[in-house]
Amino acid sequence: MNAIAGFCSHKAVYDQEEKKWSAVLESMNQVQKRRESGKTNICLKKHCGMTGYEDICPCILAMDGSLYNAPELRKELKAMGAVFKTTKDWEVMVQAYLHFGEKFVARLNGSFAAALWDARKETLFLFRDRVGTKPLFYTRKGETLVYASEIKGLFSYPGIRAKLDEQGLCEIFALGPARTYGKGVFKDIMEVLPGHYMTFCGGVLKEHPYWKLESHVHQNSYEMTVEKTAWLLEDAVKRQMCGETSVCTFLSGGVDSSLVTAICARELEKQGKVLDTFSFDFEGNQKYFQSNAFQPSQDRPWVEKMVQKFHTNHVFLECDNENLLENLYEAVDARDLPCMADVESSMLYFCRKVAEHSKIALTGECADEIFGGYPWFHKEEALNTQAFPWSFDMKVRQTLLSEDVIQGLPMEEYARAAYDRTVLETPALEGETGVEKRRREMAYLNLRWFMATLMDRMDRTSSSVGMDARVPFADYRIIEYIWNVPWAMKCRGGVKGLLRHAGEGKVPEEVLWRKKSPYPKTYHPQYERMLGEALKEVLATKDAPVKQFLDKEKVKRFLDSPKDYGKPWYGQLMAGPQMLAYMLQVNYWMETYGVEVV
Repeated sequence: MNAIAGFCSHKAVYDQEEKKWSAVLESMNQVQKRRESGKTNICLKKHCGMTGYEDICPCILAMDGSLYNAPELRKELKAMGAVFKTTKDWEVMVQAYLHFGEKFVARLNGSFAAALWDARKETLFLFRDRVGTKPLFYTRKGETLVYASEIKGLFSYPGIRAKLDEQGLCEIFALGPARTYGKGVFKDIMEVLPGHYMTFCGGVLKEHPYWKLESHVHQNSYEMTVEKTAWLLEDAVKRQMCGETSVCTFLSGGVDSSLVTAICARELEKQGKVLDTFSFDFEGNQKYFQSNAFQPSQDRPWVEKMVQKFHTNHVFLECDNENLLENLYEAVDARDLPCMADVESSMLYFCRKVAEHSKIALTGECADEIFGGYPWFHKEEALNTQAFPWSFDMKVRQTLLSEDVIQGLPMEEYARAAYDRTVLETPALEGETGVEKRRREMAYLNLRWFMATLMDRMDRTSSSVGMDARVPFADYRIIEYIWNVPWAMKCRGGVKGLLRHAGEGKVPEEVLWRKKSPYPKTYHPQYERMLGEALKEVLATKDAPVKQFLDKEKVKRFLDSPKDYGKPWYGQLMAGPQMLAYMLQVNYWMETYGVEVV
């Protein structure tokens, strides 16, 4: 991972004030340092400055991420006369730009964000991969475009401040921990959209889409669809195993991570190597776990079946209550925003532990969004509700908010407008109506919103501890293909039936058809008490910023009542305790970033 940071103005002459602007670049890079690996270069040209750059005349490039089709591109470019001095992906990217022009990005298969300055055209390009695996934020300061991998990098540029307007407040309280794609929550902070690149030339900033989903009639038989799905997954995993260091996998014992693990284990076995695997759980869950509709069973017995089958070097990691609470705040530092509460803080803790062993991990994330694994794909209530299915009851989200905030913020209108925009964007299939049309809308909502939130979680938590967590299911070829597979095929034989049939023979049958159970969370009552005490301390603090949004009596009643773990207010995991944790994160975020409400 390499943190990107820079600025560009066609009216500036940066190299005449080298000391000043080098210090700004160093500051922008330093705050993102945990994302950084190795030495960081700093480059100043007449109209631009950039960190983490590489130089191939007439271009300089800063890149975060990996290209998974670099070998094929390198071979093609060599045949066209390109000369390579390294084996690095950044050099493939620059040479591809020089030989194919700015639309070269459509040839890439990877997880990346990049900034490229072309001195001949005096043009800055900002590129982002198709599904937005890697982040890239930007803002305007007068005539200057400022950009960075993380929002904190932007705030290190002179005069850019953390401000929150009405839209930002609605992002936090009506949509959070999700956020509108392309927006950075803070006032005037934006993000390069997935599948887009931007050009900045002569002070004019333009946006260019290079990829979008297209709907068409699926022509393959079910047998061929299963075969194609199996091949795509296997190819995606094998491509993402490539790197300078050995890979490990996150293994939950569910079908998604088990399939990724099986493919990795067999590939390494061919090389005489053994795969390292890691699973996650929480202190006391053996005693306090509560089976419910969202989490029907614990993971460990299923993990043990996979370890026994593939003889992996397995480590069972466990997070205690103290680390879970402590990492709530570090997760905000990693994301620059309030996030998925302890669902995110625990992932940060686990990634830190895994990073002690391996710097590249393959995960099973994103399969549920693509193959229709979540409950809301199957429940008639969700299909008939014109709202985000993972967060459809605004009143639950407003449980702790004061009446002034509830009446003053257009939360329901904001969320509904965001939902409606996305539904209208859904690539329509001519002639498709009724429940099939609705399921296509549901799939698009999941890809644009829920999957994006989980990918942010995975990237920020892993990158902040110097690890690269990869997501083979998010390979754009898988997304494109499965997008047009009819629902009857996707779920033949049960939830995610297509994926399970594609995995036949790869993992034990009982694992393959295990009932879905999401990422684990703690059920320890002590953790809930610790959250309550922490929030009471916040409310007793005179200048705690979150107090302006909360109703103290509502909070007291909430703390005195039992928490319902089976009725989340966001996704499948964020229920009562996570509401408390999220408000603690909001308070910490506003204090740490000096957020000014405008």
